[in-house]
Amino acid sequence: MEYCPVKYPDTFNQEISNNKAIHIYFSQAIPLVTYIDESCLYLKDKKCGICKAVCENNAIDFTQTPKKVEINVGAIILAPGLEPFDPSLRNEYGYGRLQNVITSMDYERLLCATGPYEGEIRRASDKKHPHKIAWIQCVGSRQVIPGGNSYCSSVCCTYAQKQVILTKEHDANAECTIFHNDVRAYGKDFERYYERTANLPGVRFIRSYVSLGREIPETKNVTIRYSTLDEGVKEEEFDTVVLSVGLNPPDDVKELAGKLGIELNEHGFCKINPVNPMETTRPGVFVSGAFQGPMDIPESVYTASGASSQCGELLDYRRGKMSKTRKYPAEKDVSKEEPRVGVFVCNCGANIGRVVDVPSAVDYALTLPNVVFAKSQLFSCASNCAEEITDLAKEKGLNRVVIAACSPRTLEPLFRDTLREAGINPYYLDMANIREHCSWVHAKEHEEATQKAKEIIAMSVARAGHLEALQEFDLPVNKAALVVGGGLAGMTCALSIAEQGHQVHLVEKNKDLGGMARRIHYTLEGQDVQVYLHDLITKVNQHPLINIYTEAAITETTGYVGNFVTTLKSERGVTEIRHGATVIATGAEEHKPSEYLYGQNDRVLTNLELEEKITAREDSLVNAKSLVMIQCVGCRNEDRNYCARICCSQSVKNALKLKEINPDRDIYIIFRDMRTYGFKEDYYREAASQEVKFIRYEPENKPQVTAVEEGGRQFLRITVPDDILGKMMAIDADFLALAAAVIPSPGNTEVASLFRVTLTPDNFFKEAHAKLKPVEFATDGVYLCGTAHYPKHIPETISQAYAAASRALTLLSHDTVTASGSVCGVDEQKCIACGACIKACTYGAIEFQVVKGDKKATVNPVLCKGCGLCNSKCPTGAISLKHFTNEGLLSQIEAAFPEREMVKK
Repeated sequence: MEYCPVKYPDTFNQEISNNKAIHIYFSQAIPLVTYIDESCLYLKDKKCGICKAVCENNAIDFTQTPKKVEINVGAIILAPGLEPFDPSLRNEYGYGRLQNVITSMDYERLLCATGPYEGEIRRASDKKHPHKIAWIQCVGSRQVIPGGNSYCSSVCCTYAQKQVILTKEHDANAECTIFHNDVRAYGKDFERYYERTANLPGVRFIRSYVSLGREIPETKNVTIRYSTLDEGVKEEEFDTVVLSVGLNPPDDVKELAGKLGIELNEHGFCKINPVNPMETTRPGVFVSGAFQGPMDIPESVYTASGASSQCGELLDYRRGKMSKTRKYPAEKDVSKEEPRVGVFVCNCGANIGRVVDVPSAVDYALTLPNVVFAKSQLFSCASNCAEEITDLAKEKGLNRVVIAACSPRTLEPLFRDTLREAGINPYYLDMANIREHCSWVHAKEHEEATQKAKEIIAMSVARAGHLEALQEFDLPVNKAALVVGGGLAGMTCALSIAEQGHQVHLVEKNKDLGGMARRIHYTLEGQDVQVYLHDLITKVNQHPLINIYTEAAITETTGYVGNFVTTLKSERGVTEIRHGATVIATGAEEHKPSEYLYGQNDRVLTNLELEEKITAREDSLVNAKSLVMIQCVGCRNEDRNYCARICCSQSVKNALKLKEINPDRDIYIIFRDMRTYGFKEDYYREAASQEVKFIRYEPENKPQVTAVEEGGRQFLRITVPDDILGKMMAIDADFLALAAAVIPSPGNTEVASLFRVTLTPDNFFKEAHAKLKPVEFATDGVYLCGTAHYPKHIPETISQAYAAASRALTLLSHDTVTASGSVCGVDEQKCIACGACIKACTYGAIEFQVVKGDKKATVNPVLCKGCGLCNSKCPTGAISLKHFTNEGLLSQIEAAFPEREMVKK
């Protein structure tokens, strides 16, 4: 295989490859490259070479040969990812044989703006838009048959729902059907996403195994046979069938494992330490992402950070010895120069270019005042295009730059850095959002979208003329960390930070460390939790850099990123702690049910209470002949519209343990959807094989529980409708275990207020970005881990704790932190000390100070986040936000409405 950089991708045509050997890829790691696979005719017999002939910058070199490079390292992180299941290995799906049967990955490409039909959903057979589409779940997953995988691939249910939503956005009248077994919406906010999908008009979720029927010759439509409770087996015709394929380990994983001396599990993924999933079987070799097992993006991200933290523990003695400080050219003072604006219009592949007439937008930009240069780019954020912006800024003498592309939220730091490379103050950049604000919302209105894009560019150019150079400033970083919460997550995070040489203050509200883990005795995989917990507590207690405060309550927190001051009361008295970073790990609690006779009958327990009785081998439980478990108690309802994630696995765990004690015991699990995702599916199957009986119920027909005494015997009678039998079932049980929800700690609201962080509607802590920043808050210097974030299993909690430690250490390992120059300032002459700005500021950045004998509002630029809320509240206009001045904003309005009279009040 060969790789070559594409210097000018907009002039390169991959279609010249007669046998499709050339592919163009875009990613953050390799921003833009062509990739030549083994099917290349030139590599085989030197008969082609067309691509080399047409490449304008001689980037293709067929004389390259493989090279061996030897690198000395102290640790290795494995992140080889996964492979999608190939359904062509199994004939029953018709993939590769029936034209309109495609995989979910194929469908993803159809939805993509850079796909074969530029984001339009079309059928391969006739290029028509399909109107009636079916998704078949669990293709290659949850199947103990040749060619299948026994595990659940974890992500398929949710990505199918995403594809349905996107399909409905393309065609509001599309009919979408998802054939499934269980809907596994177990992640944070996934239950709401599932409900949103299910409530769309024309969307059906049908619980049934299916088989493909036939292809209709005239239309190439495909029929699906499925079963229903009311009508038996039905056959229905669909325009397109999408196979929701599962996830396989990488193809070459055995070779990789052999080279590195690590073991694989029975499914071909990396064999990991069950309580520390970043550890492989070889010390110094760590693993992150889906090589651990199927997982979603947030889990992949925080396992990557977690693996880096463990590498940091191993290699802390080398920290900072190989790093180099980046040097920028001296910044030019252009404040007295006339604006010379350069405009770069991004095609974003086809995200913008297929909707907006980019060449026309470039020509229009050249007609705007102060614009001296304009150019289109395929991907402005690609490294070659960013270098081009830097080079052209120097060559053309630009002192303002407008990037017409996507949202500044993600890429503004990159483009600001590009200006710094050209010797221009980074605040002379403005981004015109012509993707989210234009092409994406006007995908079918090309002319109108082009006109709107021109107006957005004109507004940015107008604002650019009013931009001023601002200076960011460095703040010293206190090297200590505060960890709030002494449970499994808090202790793991604290220990990882301390192991890398930083002092940690660990604050726990209870008398003892351990949190909820003190009530958990074994995992589904069979690990002894109490042994692990005792060892962890011992390490934390004995570590010289960890200060522990138990029975503690935080009373006040002030300061800013790198320099926080927290006051707390504990058994030591009142203590003031100075620290640079904060980690919130306050845990969660078990819901106490108010239904199913809980609290009224001592035979009704929660799962945790049942586990405690199993561990204690209580005679009444050991001798019990029958036991029923009811799932989703206290969640997936109006009060708590989320899945508590762990409950199904916990019930299976307890059922297997009870079967181990007495194989003849009757155990029933009454459930809505069994959400034993990932490798936990194997335990679900094992429980079924041991004659644990699973009975499904619907929320409108919940089980009913009554206490009964017959023949001198007291027991519980649970009645539940059996939809398959069409009858009410009555089960007499000695015990009833309720899978009670995991609920947020009641102290979360107070903690959120103290540290100025936000909560979700369910009162769990809200991360800065669900996928990109799963352990960070929007408040700089404050991080998150464990069940305070959302319910999770012990290995997931440990992974996220290490991830939070890694992110905190990214801050603590530096001597300084850079603060933004876009902050508010106060004109003391206009300030009347009304206090409106102080009330409006949620960050505590504004306070009164006496200035020349008068009380005036003053802004602490370190605390200010540049939200601008105070500006809108000031009655005299005394407070203003740098980089977002009234002059700049008004110029944008005037550019948008040049022919209308502006009315100022």
